[in-house]
Amino acid sequence: MKANAISGVLLLLLLASSQVMVMGLRVKHNRPAHSFPVSHSSSAVKSAKFDLCPTCVSFTGQALDILLNIILNGGVVGTCGELCNDLANKTGNKDLGVVCDLLCDYVGIKEFITFIEHADLDPIYFCELLKVCKIMDNGDATITNLEVRPAVGPRGSKFAIVFEWSTKNGTGTGEFILEIITIDHIPISTGNLIEPMPPGAYHGSATLSTDNSGCDPSQGPCEEWLPGTYTVKMAICNGECGSSHPHSKVYDEQSTTFNVTAQN
Repeated sequence: MKANAISGVLLLLLLASSQVMVMGLRVKHNRPAHSFPVSHSSSAVKSAKFDLCPTCVSFTGQALDILLNIILNGGVVGTCGELCNDLANKTGNKDLGVVCDLLCDYVGIKEFITFIEHADLDPIYFCELLKVCKIMDNGDATITNLEVRPAVGPRGSKFAIVFEWSTKNGTGTGEFILEIITIDHIPISTGNLIEPMPPGAYHGSATLSTDNSGCDPSQGPCEEWLPGTYTVKMAICNGECGSSHPHSKVYDEQSTTFNVTAQN
Protein backbone atom coordinates (compact mmCIF):
# COMPACT_ATOMS: atom_id res chain seq x y z
CA MET A 1 0.00 0.00 0.00
CA LYS A 2 1.26 3.45 -0.86
CA ALA A 3 0.38 5.70 2.04
CA ASN A 4 2.13 8.09 4.36
CA ALA A 5 0.76 7.25 7.80
CA ILE A 6 0.70 10.28 10.05
CA SER A 7 2.37 9.32 13.31
CA GLY A 8 0.44 10.36 16.38
CA VAL A 9 -2.92 9.95 14.66
CA LEU A 10 -4.22 6.57 15.78
CA LEU A 11 -7.68 5.50 14.71
CA LEU A 12 -8.49 2.01 15.98
CA LEU A 13 -11.58 0.77 14.21
CA LEU A 14 -13.35 -1.83 16.32
CA LEU A 15 -16.42 -3.20 14.55
CA ALA A 16 -18.70 -4.91 17.04
CA SER A 17 -21.39 -6.41 14.78
CA SER A 18 -21.62 -10.17 14.48
CA GLN A 19 -22.17 -9.84 10.73
CA VAL A 20 -19.79 -7.10 9.60
CA MET A 21 -17.03 -8.10 7.22
CA VAL A 22 -14.47 -5.31 6.95
CA MET A 23 -11.28 -5.76 4.99
CA GLY A 24 -8.21 -3.66 4.62
CA LEU A 25 -7.17 -0.05 4.77
CA ARG A 26 -7.14 1.64 1.39
CA VAL A 27 -6.02 5.08 0.34
CA LYS A 28 -8.03 6.11 -2.69
CA HIS A 29 -6.88 8.08 -5.71
CA ASN A 30 -9.69 10.62 -5.34
CA ARG A 31 -9.20 11.24 -1.65
CA PRO A 32 -6.55 12.89 0.51
CA ALA A 33 -3.20 11.13 0.32
CA HIS A 34 -2.64 11.06 4.10
CA SER A 35 -4.26 8.33 6.10
CA PHE A 36 -3.86 6.72 9.50
CA PRO A 37 -3.27 3.21 10.90
CA VAL A 38 -6.39 1.12 11.37
CA SER A 39 -6.97 -1.97 13.48
CA HIS A 40 -10.26 -3.76 13.17
CA SER A 41 -11.96 -6.87 14.46
CA SER A 42 -15.10 -8.79 13.64
CA SER A 43 -16.85 -11.75 15.17
CA ALA A 44 -18.42 -12.65 11.84
CA VAL A 45 -18.27 -16.30 10.85
CA LYS A 46 -16.35 -16.55 7.60
CA SER A 47 -17.33 -18.96 4.87
CA ALA A 48 -15.04 -21.92 4.32
CA LYS A 49 -15.05 -21.02 0.65
CA PHE A 50 -12.10 -18.85 -0.35
CA ASP A 51 -13.34 -15.32 -1.02
CA LEU A 52 -11.45 -13.47 -3.74
CA CYS A 53 -13.27 -10.14 -3.28
CA PRO A 54 -11.23 -8.64 -0.39
CA THR A 55 -8.03 -10.01 -1.92
CA CYS A 56 -8.91 -8.43 -5.26
CA VAL A 57 -9.82 -5.03 -3.79
CA SER A 58 -6.69 -4.89 -1.64
CA PHE A 59 -4.50 -5.88 -4.58
CA THR A 60 -6.20 -3.44 -6.96
CA GLY A 61 -5.83 -0.53 -4.55
CA GLN A 62 -2.08 -1.07 -4.69
CA ALA A 63 -1.53 -2.19 -8.27
CA LEU A 64 -4.20 -0.81 -10.62
CA ASP A 65 -2.45 2.49 -11.34
CA ILE A 66 0.86 0.70 -12.00
CA LEU A 67 -0.78 -1.89 -14.27
CA LEU A 68 -2.47 0.87 -16.26
CA ASN A 69 0.86 2.65 -16.71
CA ILE A 70 2.50 -0.58 -17.90
CA ILE A 71 -0.23 -1.04 -20.51
CA LEU A 72 -0.27 2.59 -21.66
CA ASN A 73 3.51 2.75 -21.89
CA GLY A 74 3.65 -0.21 -24.21
CA GLY A 75 4.92 -2.81 -21.77
CA VAL A 76 4.97 -6.50 -22.68
CA VAL A 77 1.40 -7.68 -22.09
CA GLY A 78 1.07 -10.74 -24.33
CA THR A 79 0.28 -13.08 -21.45
CA CYS A 80 -0.82 -12.86 -17.82
CA GLY A 81 2.61 -14.07 -16.76
CA GLU A 82 4.42 -11.31 -18.67
CA LEU A 83 2.14 -8.53 -17.39
CA CYS A 84 2.24 -9.70 -13.78
CA ASN A 85 5.98 -10.31 -13.84
CA ASP A 86 6.43 -6.73 -15.03
CA LEU A 87 4.24 -5.56 -12.13
CA ALA A 88 6.29 -7.55 -9.62
CA ASN A 89 9.55 -6.13 -11.02
CA LYS A 90 8.34 -2.52 -11.00
CA THR A 91 7.01 -2.71 -7.45
CA GLY A 92 9.62 -5.07 -6.03
CA ASN A 93 6.72 -7.04 -4.59
CA LYS A 94 6.46 -10.67 -5.66
CA ASP A 95 3.19 -11.12 -3.76
CA LEU A 96 1.50 -8.56 -6.01
CA GLY A 97 2.70 -10.53 -9.00
CA VAL A 98 1.21 -13.74 -7.59
CA VAL A 99 -2.22 -12.17 -6.97
CA CYS A 100 -2.07 -10.50 -10.38
CA ASP A 101 -1.52 -13.91 -12.00
CA LEU A 102 -4.41 -15.40 -10.06
CA LEU A 103 -6.89 -12.69 -11.09
CA CYS A 104 -5.64 -12.42 -14.67
CA ASP A 105 -5.84 -16.17 -15.25
CA TYR A 106 -9.38 -16.06 -13.84
CA VAL A 107 -10.65 -14.05 -16.85
CA GLY A 108 -7.83 -14.17 -19.41
CA ILE A 109 -5.33 -11.52 -20.48
CA LYS A 110 -7.56 -9.69 -23.00
CA GLU A 111 -10.46 -9.15 -20.60
CA PHE A 112 -8.08 -8.38 -17.75
CA ILE A 113 -6.50 -5.54 -19.74
CA THR A 114 -9.93 -4.30 -20.89
CA PHE A 115 -11.17 -4.17 -17.29
CA ILE A 116 -8.03 -2.31 -16.15
CA GLU A 117 -8.63 0.33 -18.83
CA HIS A 118 -12.34 0.67 -18.03
CA ALA A 119 -12.10 0.66 -14.23
CA ASP A 120 -10.70 4.22 -14.07
CA LEU A 121 -8.68 3.35 -10.94
CA ASP A 122 -11.77 2.20 -9.03
CA PRO A 123 -10.78 -1.02 -7.18
CA ILE A 124 -14.29 -2.18 -6.25
CA TYR A 125 -15.67 -1.65 -9.76
CA PHE A 126 -12.67 -3.44 -11.26
CA CYS A 127 -13.28 -6.46 -9.03
CA GLU A 128 -16.98 -6.40 -9.90
CA LEU A 129 -16.02 -6.48 -13.59
CA LEU A 130 -13.91 -9.53 -12.81
CA LYS A 131 -17.01 -11.02 -11.11
CA VAL A 132 -15.14 -11.73 -7.90
CA CYS A 133 -17.11 -9.12 -5.90
CA LYS A 134 -20.89 -9.47 -5.66
CA ILE A 135 -23.21 -6.81 -7.10
CA MET A 136 -26.44 -5.73 -5.40
CA ASP A 137 -28.02 -2.49 -6.60
CA ASN A 138 -31.16 -2.46 -4.41
CA GLY A 139 -29.27 -2.26 -1.13
CA ASP A 140 -29.52 0.49 1.47
CA ALA A 141 -27.88 1.73 4.65
CA THR A 142 -28.73 4.48 7.12
CA ILE A 143 -26.35 5.93 9.71
CA THR A 144 -28.45 6.12 12.87
CA ASN A 145 -25.86 7.54 15.25
CA LEU A 146 -22.47 9.23 15.01
CA GLU A 147 -20.89 10.91 18.01
CA VAL A 148 -17.54 11.66 19.62
CA ARG A 149 -16.86 11.02 23.30
CA PRO A 150 -15.91 13.19 25.03
CA ALA A 151 -17.18 16.09 22.97
CA VAL A 152 -14.42 18.32 24.39
CA GLY A 153 -10.88 17.38 25.42
CA PRO A 154 -7.34 18.77 25.59
CA ARG A 155 -4.78 18.33 22.82
CA GLY A 156 -2.90 15.07 23.30
CA SER A 157 -5.93 13.19 24.61
CA LYS A 158 -7.97 10.42 22.98
CA PHE A 159 -11.49 10.66 21.60
CA ALA A 160 -13.89 7.77 20.97
CA ILE A 161 -15.85 7.91 17.71
CA VAL A 162 -19.02 5.85 18.09
CA PHE A 163 -21.33 4.98 15.19
CA GLU A 164 -24.39 2.88 14.44
CA TRP A 165 -26.07 2.06 11.16
CA SER A 166 -28.74 -0.22 9.79
CA THR A 167 -29.92 -1.72 6.50
CA LYS A 168 -33.40 -2.90 5.54
CA ASN A 169 -32.56 -4.69 2.29
CA GLY A 170 -28.91 -5.54 2.87
CA THR A 171 -25.93 -3.96 1.12
CA GLY A 172 -23.85 -4.57 -1.97
CA THR A 173 -20.06 -4.64 -2.05
CA GLY A 174 -19.03 -1.20 -0.88
CA GLU A 175 -17.13 0.74 1.72
CA PHE A 176 -17.44 3.17 4.55
CA ILE A 177 -15.32 6.28 4.95
CA LEU A 178 -14.30 8.15 8.08
CA GLU A 179 -12.78 11.58 7.50
CA ILE A 180 -11.51 14.19 9.96
CA ILE A 181 -11.80 17.83 8.82
CA THR A 182 -8.90 19.57 10.54
CA ILE A 183 -8.30 23.22 11.34
CA ASP A 184 -4.91 23.30 9.60
CA HIS A 185 -6.42 21.62 6.52
CA ILE A 186 -4.22 18.51 6.72
CA PRO A 187 -6.53 15.81 5.30
CA ILE A 188 -6.99 12.65 7.33
CA SER A 189 -9.25 9.83 6.17
CA THR A 190 -9.56 6.09 5.76
CA GLY A 191 -11.68 3.74 3.67
CA ASN A 192 -12.60 0.12 4.40
CA LEU A 193 -14.23 -2.52 2.25
CA ILE A 194 -17.60 -3.86 3.38
CA GLU A 195 -18.65 -7.07 1.73
CA PRO A 196 -22.40 -7.67 1.08
CA MET A 197 -24.28 -7.76 4.36
CA PRO A 198 -27.77 -8.95 5.30
CA PRO A 199 -30.50 -6.72 6.75
CA GLY A 200 -29.80 -5.74 10.32
CA ALA A 201 -28.32 -3.18 12.70
CA TYR A 202 -24.57 -2.67 13.09
CA HIS A 203 -22.34 -0.62 15.34
CA GLY A 204 -18.70 0.20 15.84
CA SER A 205 -16.28 2.55 17.51
CA ALA A 206 -12.93 4.18 16.90
CA THR A 207 -10.29 5.78 19.07
CA LEU A 208 -8.66 8.95 17.80
CA SER A 209 -5.42 10.12 19.42
CA THR A 210 -4.56 13.81 19.20
CA ASP A 211 -0.99 13.25 20.38
CA ASN A 212 1.38 14.07 17.50
CA SER A 213 4.63 13.75 19.45
CA GLY A 214 5.73 10.83 17.29
CA CYS A 215 5.00 12.46 13.95
CA ASP A 216 7.78 12.30 11.34
CA PRO A 217 7.55 15.41 9.09
CA SER A 218 9.68 13.68 6.45
CA GLN A 219 6.67 11.40 5.78
CA GLY A 220 4.29 14.31 5.22
CA PRO A 221 2.82 17.29 7.08
CA CYS A 222 2.12 16.69 10.74
CA GLU A 223 -1.35 17.31 12.09
CA GLU A 224 -0.93 19.90 14.84
CA TRP A 225 -4.32 19.43 16.51
CA LEU A 226 -4.77 23.14 17.02
CA PRO A 227 -7.40 24.17 19.59
CA GLY A 228 -10.83 24.49 18.00
CA THR A 229 -13.72 22.55 16.45
CA TYR A 230 -13.12 19.46 14.31
CA THR A 231 -15.65 17.70 12.09
CA VAL A 232 -15.94 13.93 11.71
CA LYS A 233 -17.66 12.81 8.49
CA MET A 234 -18.88 9.29 7.83
CA ALA A 235 -20.21 7.85 4.58
CA ILE A 236 -21.50 4.37 3.73
CA CYS A 237 -21.58 3.53 0.04
CA ASN A 238 -22.41 0.88 -2.50
CA GLY A 239 -19.20 0.54 -4.48
CA GLU A 240 -16.54 3.20 -4.00
CA CYS A 241 -17.72 6.39 -2.32
CA GLY A 242 -17.76 9.16 -4.91
CA SER A 243 -17.50 6.83 -7.90
CA SER A 244 -19.54 7.50 -11.05
CA HIS A 245 -19.32 3.89 -12.21
CA PRO A 246 -22.26 1.47 -12.31
CA HIS A 247 -23.23 -0.21 -9.02
CA SER A 248 -22.00 2.82 -7.06
CA LYS A 249 -23.95 5.23 -4.87
CA VAL A 250 -23.78 6.87 -1.46
CA TYR A 251 -26.20 5.13 0.89
CA ASP A 252 -25.90 7.74 3.62
CA GLU A 253 -23.66 10.46 5.03
CA GLN A 254 -23.55 12.02 8.48
CA SER A 255 -21.24 14.33 10.39
CA THR A 256 -20.57 15.42 13.94
CA THR A 257 -18.06 17.63 15.73
CA PHE A 258 -15.72 17.60 18.70
CA ASN A 259 -13.52 20.27 20.26
CA VAL A 260 -9.82 20.19 21.07
CA THR A 261 -8.65 22.59 23.75
CA ALA A 262 -5.14 23.73 24.66
CA GLN A 263 -3.10 21.42 26.87
CA ASN A 264 -3.19 22.31 30.54
